[in-house]
Amino acid sequence: MKKSLLVGPVLFFVSIPLTVGTERLIAQGPAGAGAAAVAADSSHSLNPMTWLKKDSKNSTDVENRSDAERKLTPRLQAQGLLALDATATDVCAPFLTLNGCLAALHASHSLGLDFVCLRADMTGVHTSADVSQCKVADVEKVQGLNRAIHQLKPDADAKQAAKDAEQQAKDDLTGIGAWN
Repeated sequence: MKKSLLVGPVLFFVSIPLTVGTERLIAQGPAGAGAAAVAADSSHSLNPMTWLKKDSKNSTDVENRSDAERKLTPRLQAQGLLALDATATDVCAPFLTLNGCLAALHASHSLGLDFVCLRADMTGVHTSADVSQCKVADVEKVQGLNRAIHQLKPDADAKQAAKDAEQQAKDDLTGIGAWN
């Protein structure tokens, strides 16, 4: 009986300093180098996705991308990279970056590869287009342009073809003023 009477007050007196100490730590805010700047910045988010920075060379925001796709469509049709009834917006929708889509278009055109197969390999997205004739379209793993070219056409110099296609994509974007 004496033990139970002593346990209650002891726990009470031990828990008060712990609770007060915790509140004091929370009230202090962030600590360490740069803590003052973070504490003063009310736009600091706890969401880690907002910490990622976009690479301005490889991606454009939604408005700039749709504008660039609109400008690119007639150019790509004139070069024979797009069918006359296709648009860059429709063809490039599965790609995260417009530059990647353009590089795939150039690579498929210069190497005689099926763009639908190349797009499926690079994005992992299987659209309503028929991919049954594709050699590796069933692979769920997203691949870079170099690797996708190598799998679709093993005898091609995939590294050089990817490099050339990426340069052509950059030139296309520079031509419309979309490359920073």
